Amino acid sequence: MDPVIVVGAGPVGLTAALALRSYGLPVTLLEADPQDRTRPGSRALFVHRSSLRLLETASPGLGRELAGHGVVWRTRRTLYGGREVYRRTYPASPPGELPPFTSLRQVETERHLLGAAKAAGVRIVWGAPVTGAESSGDGVTLHAGGEPFRARYVVAADGARSGVRRALGIGMQGDRAEGFHVVVDVEDDKAADTREFHYEHPAMGGRNVLRVPFAGGFQVDLQCHDGDDPDRFAGAEQARRWLPRVVGPGYEDAILWVSKYHYLQVLADAFADPYHRVLLAGEAAHLFPPFGARGMNSGMADADAAAVAVVAALAATNPARAAEAVERYGRDRRAAAVHNSAAVGSALKHLKPSRADLLRHRAAARLAPVAPRFGDWLEHAPYGPRSGPTGNPHGKY
Repeated sequence: MDPVIVVGAGPVGLTAALALRSYGLPVTLLEADPQDRTRPGSRALFVHRSSLRLLETASPGLGRELAGHGVVWRTRRTLYGGREVYRRTYPASPPGELPPFTSLRQVETERHLLGAAKAAGVRIVWGAPVTGAESSGDGVTLHAGGEPFRARYVVAADGARSGVRRALGIGMQGDRAEGFHVVVDVEDDKAADTREFHYEHPAMGGRNVLRVPFAGGFQVDLQCHDGDDPDRFAGAEQARRWLPRVVGPGYEDAILWVSKYHYLQVLADAFADPYHRVLLAGEAAHLFPPFGARGMNSGMADADAAAVAVVAALAATNPARAAEAVERYGRDRRAAAVHNSAAVGSALKHLKPSRADLLRHRAAARLAPVAPRFGDWLEHAPYGPRSGPTGNPHGKY
């Protein structure tokens, strides 16, 4: 029987495996996809400094490696209806310090984490989707890839459709918002130093548009109106038609990926099973809209906390103390998820305003040139309030 098995070789599962190896534990990692998998699109771009620190602790040098590969854009710009209402440029981080964040495609983040996991001696079993799981006071049995795996503890980081969570009968509750977003990744080898958010973009019929640089290009996120026809905006051909209105001509043939998504705001009913043997982490436990980059980063915080809990449980002198360590994990990380969910709920209310709130937005945009605090509000409100200590706080950028 293994002391611990991690399920899922995404950023959260790989972070958990690295954290567990940093404590000297042998780790088996089960991944449903084959070893030669292709991961589409940028997905999660933004790695907060708190996450870089976690990775640096788990695998010395890894946080700096990610920071060096990604982009640290230093200018934030906000526009309203075609007019600038906020701009601020931050100084570069002092030499030797981790930056407030780094921006790179998730596939690149995973590549660096996977290399570190292999170097750390993590045993990875590819092509092993979990099709069944049984938990008891003695441990966990997973059925994956046609064979059983036994472990004293399991960290389930196998995503929104978690096979482990489903097999254990742990439900998820929450909402799916109306309307949809279209995300477009664009290849661009020019140095990018500005993140731009545009309320009511005049060239896009008053839809909100976000442009974020990443290493090797940039991402455009178009917030469609409720009732918009996906056939008009979603898809590569559609993006080629509207993208020049947002970023100028010349990028139509540089599109790397186009995707459509709805806001999901969902939490698992519990972050640990009743026997205190399985710990849910990342999207296996919670799904957030991407405001403030809380998804992957809070998942990495889950992973680190799960490793601490498993180490404490394995070292416990009696079953009650072991169960207490896992129970504490479930309680604390669910509280962090509730906090993050409330924060993104605040951001979502701002981005889908009532008529009264819309009038406030427009008044703030008019006043921003003479009263900068209104521009500051318009800049920061789309990301929700900053997280507390258990919510994986994001940096000043």
